[in-house]
Amino acid sequence: MPKYDKADIERRMQGAVESLKGDLGGLRTGRANTALLDPVVAEVYGSMMPLNQVATVSAPEPRMLSVQVWDKANVSAVEKGITKANLGLNPMTDGQTIRLPMPDLNEERRKELAKLAGTYAEKAKIAIRNVRRDANEALKEDEKKKEISEDERKRLETEVQELTDKFVAEADTTTETKEKEIMTQ
Repeated sequence: MPKYDKADIERRMQGAVESLKGDLGGLRTGRANTALLDPVVAEVYGSMMPLNQVATVSAPEPRMLSVQVWDKANVSAVEKGITKANLGLNPMTDGQTIRLPMPDLNEERRKELAKLAGTYAEKAKIAIRNVRRDANEALKEDEKKKEISEDERKRLETEVQELTDKFVAEADTTTETKEKEIMTQ
């Protein structure tokens, strides 16, 4: 049975683009949005856990996020995670609640957000390229097992490259749109 599966390759590449869209959706320009904290992880119970698994995130005001940590012992770890995420937010702790006022979007902050969008895009492109590498390795393995010919492998590698180009272009387009939105709002 051949290891190469075009549908799986396409699904994984699409997943990288969808993940990028989710990350970019969290980059809010000035308004508080709970999705902003989706990429944040905190080191609790000896492992890295997403914020939504150790706390409740809400937006009580248009320019304020509130993080209600469930276990008091994890408050400082959550605060460190938010700071490490480099989102430009200053956590203010009050018991088990961490308040995050949204900073005004000055030119410098806009550039920071655009740069962060670029970082997210690069991670997505790396994920897409990793899928391409896996696909090409599967094709070489299939050829070695004599399940496909050398010509078939080369044709399929070209197909994989076309898919890669398509999804990298989609990631670039999505990021450019978000960067324009950040810089103009």
